[in-house]
Amino acid sequence: MGLSNSDGEGIRRRSCGCGKEDFLPEESFQSWGNYANALKATPSRLMDRLMTRSAEKTELVEMKARSEHEMKKNLTWWDLIWFGVGAVIGAGIFVLTGLETKEHAGPAVVLSYVVSGVSALLSVFCYTEFAVEIPAAGGSFAYLRVELGDFVAFIAAGNILLEYVIGSAAVARSWTSYFATLCNHHPNDFRIHIPAFADNYNRLDPIAIVVIIVICIFAVMSTKGSSRFNYIASILHVVVILFIVIAGLTKANPKNFTPFAPFGPRGIFVASAVLFFAYVGFDAVSTLAEETKNPGKDIPIGLVGSMVITTSAYCILAVTLCLMQPYQQIDEDAPFSVAFEAVGWSWAKYIVAAGAIKGMTTVLLVSAVGQARYLTHIARTHMVSPWFAKVNERTGTPVNATASMMAATAVIAFFTSLGILSNLLSISTLFIFMLVAVGLIVRRYYVSGETTPLNRNKLIICLILIIGSSIGTAAYWGLSKGWIGFTVTLPIWFLSTLALWLGVPQAKEPRVWGVPLVPWLPSISIAINIFLLGSIDKASFGRFGIWTAVLLVYYLLFGLHASYDTAMESKTQTVESNSSV
Repeated sequence: MGLSNSDGEGIRRRSCGCGKEDFLPEESFQSWGNYANALKATPSRLMDRLMTRSAEKTELVEMKARSEHEMKKNLTWWDLIWFGVGAVIGAGIFVLTGLETKEHAGPAVVLSYVVSGVSALLSVFCYTEFAVEIPAAGGSFAYLRVELGDFVAFIAAGNILLEYVIGSAAVARSWTSYFATLCNHHPNDFRIHIPAFADNYNRLDPIAIVVIIVICIFAVMSTKGSSRFNYIASILHVVVILFIVIAGLTKANPKNFTPFAPFGPRGIFVASAVLFFAYVGFDAVSTLAEETKNPGKDIPIGLVGSMVITTSAYCILAVTLCLMQPYQQIDEDAPFSVAFEAVGWSWAKYIVAAGAIKGMTTVLLVSAVGQARYLTHIARTHMVSPWFAKVNERTGTPVNATASMMAATAVIAFFTSLGILSNLLSISTLFIFMLVAVGLIVRRYYVSGETTPLNRNKLIICLILIIGSSIGTAAYWGLSKGWIGFTVTLPIWFLSTLALWLGVPQAKEPRVWGVPLVPWLPSISIAINIFLLGSIDKASFGRFGIWTAVLLVYYLLFGLHASYDTAMESKTQTVESNSSV
């Protein structure tokens, strides 16, 4: 049950300064004795959080009351389309296309973009249904709290925040590379080389820090103002993309498309897993649902429309690049600028660099807006300090969350190379998108108190088989060069999805907009996301494992107890409110 406005006043007043009560206001942290008792109760509290699912009304009413002030509802589908285009185009095509074309896919990089684009589009469908039904700033975190419970939502939340910090850091470093090209310098000329530091961490990037600070100022001033800046910059960016395609194709050489797939099918999928980075931005658009005037209409148009535009643009640009220059000669840092220089149009590289900088600027802006809203909603649950949940009364933006996330981004961008960032980012992104697809299936097939135990158990078995067979397919692809294993894993996936479709009745129909062909589309999304995860290198999984372990330690020591206390307080206030009526 959600709280009325009067019920939320006590919560709102707590989050108004920078004292201990604003960072650790929960009962478990009021004394060392309380904290010791809380730690002793960890097993029972963990079980409670594992089994508890949030109510939609809680996410939409009570959570908002914890931010002191509401965000302003002033966005339309037009804003969302341009937020989507601005968030996505620039991050992938100008950052990673050169690297993946040269090292993994060759001209077949266009197929890599198609694969990752199809996977992203399936995820967009899942996000759209959730965003329409639960228009909260928390995006996938809020969706997973409602369908899969607090614990799964927290693990996802940690990876969501990692995804945004790393993604923004990668783009900020590439901003420096293209700025150097624009100034007629080598991409690394404006970085400070420290030989004593380890490789991939020894080129310090002060320009990236300055760019992040400027973006942070824009993001905290106004969401609508950020939207206007974004679509003006994005329109200019589209003009530059049209120039690249038209001018580039006049210098096309079909011979450069041979060999088309020099690294084979495996290279295409390895590149596709990394290039999924290029589609991360749409996730940020879903966090703007709370600020959208008409979520039922605006979100489907904004999300699906921007994804179709983006995928088409990526494929056309990738074809253009590979026709201009042999894949072996494509530059890893600034591929389009160097390609024009190679065909004798040195002047064109300045237009390309300027367009790339515009694109990456809008990516950083939308990312700053999105990640702050994720952190705001996570803080509303007290899984992190409620201080981050504050919304500024004048600007209607989460100033504390924005500044904190951008500070973390600046630290990472200062030290870390693009290759390290992109692989780790793709793991977090694919993992979250897979969980959202699972959450959608649970949403359609399970309603507490209505679904029979038999149908619940059939749902659990089908999901285990879908996920298990997808993991088996990805593992076999990564460890073997044969095909026999696929004759086992793929039929299991198909039959388990078919059994879910025919054998378990849907418990809930979408109220406004729904994903078509459920459970097939979300099941395909699960399979593709897990398959792409199997194409990422071991070192990145090692870093992902370390980060997840850090999240677990934090959760068991702090997040679990803070969110448990807050949930119990909310439940008590709800009971008191109901009894007084």
